[in-house]
Amino acid sequence: MTADIATRIVIIGAGQAGATAAMELRRRGFAGSIVLVGDETHAPYERPPLSKDALLHPESARLQLWPQDKYAEQDIELKLGARATRIDADAKTVALSNGETFAFDKLLLATGAQPRRLPELDALGDSVHVLRTIEDASRIRAQLWPGKRALLVGAGVIGLELASSLTELGLQIEVIDPAPRAMLRNSPEILGNFLQRTHEARGVKFHFGTSVRDAKNDDGKILLALENGTHLEGDVLVYGIGVITDGALAESAGLRTLHGAIVIDEHCRTSHADIHAAGDAVLQLRDDGRHHRVETWENANQQAVIAACDMLGLEAPLNPVPWFWTDQCGLNVQFSGDMAAPNWIVRGDVSQAPFLLWGLDDDGHIVAAITVNQGKDMRPAKDLIGKRAKLPAEVLTDPTGNLRNLAKKDAQTA
Repeated sequence: MTADIATRIVIIGAGQAGATAAMELRRRGFAGSIVLVGDETHAPYERPPLSKDALLHPESARLQLWPQDKYAEQDIELKLGARATRIDADAKTVALSNGETFAFDKLLLATGAQPRRLPELDALGDSVHVLRTIEDASRIRAQLWPGKRALLVGAGVIGLELASSLTELGLQIEVIDPAPRAMLRNSPEILGNFLQRTHEARGVKFHFGTSVRDAKNDDGKILLALENGTHLEGDVLVYGIGVITDGALAESAGLRTLHGAIVIDEHCRTSHADIHAAGDAVLQLRDDGRHHRVETWENANQQAVIAACDMLGLEAPLNPVPWFWTDQCGLNVQFSGDMAAPNWIVRGDVSQAPFLLWGLDDDGHIVAAITVNQGKDMRPAKDLIGKRAKLPAEVLTDPTGNLRNLAKKDAQTA
């Protein structure tokens, strides 16, 4: 039984990681007090739909992780609209912005991250947005009308998902990014080029290898001058240039941080024995002996489970192969493994979906996979990645072969 491990657990951050950890604690048999603190007034919700359903179908979009009465049913105390302002690690207390103070036996930090801001764009007024919260999505949606011109700064996952959604809503889209191609940070060139062609076929215009030199608001019109001499005009602008981890609270409490992120071990433990951390705000020790920060829906869930188990003295599941996805232009694209794999080969026809990309290391071992409208193959692909399987190229590229059968066979491993 877990009651002797802790009687009161406080979770700071009511996002994906924090809410999942609270529910996991109950599922694992913890019978003590759980307090879940969130600075937003909404019950915990998912962020991936904000760039998709929340814009396309706001009246029917399902964002909440669980119905709000589920928290009362599980005896989880929600403290919403209150920000944690101070942690006293020695006294084991948390102070909130509303004046309340909570004692804890165990503490989980799931403070997340905030969008990196560009003050020169923010100064242009209400037509300029970032996308991180329900309120952000609502403000953006209120300004979207067919025929309007939208300028998107950033061609990462969020930028491309926004381009897809706004095109579907009838807007004219131009995307600006200093990188040489789309999704440079988290996909290989072969996929980035495919997605760019797909968006361009829908009318999206890209401006790569350049950035905003000057920006102004001219009577409600957003005017951008780019470094390459291009001038753009738009009615609404949304930018996404990465995030800043919310590790200030942990740092002020004396916990180990690095570059603003909370440093944790493989069990999600911080430098304090009774404080764990999970989600976008953390750098976690991985199997390769290095600390990594991963901003994905699945990673938040996995770390929440690991932290909950460790706080209760239970064995946590092993880290599976990393996985994330994006939906854009009618495509479901799923990624697993190491997107920095040096070699990529195609199973199918890369000019049109469905197809699968294999990422191989220099010795030919499978270390990554990307499915495009072929999600049924992701599970066996992850199995092969987990085994570091090494198979003949003609086998991997044959679209008629059965991946499930391949994954069951004894492949040559490293």
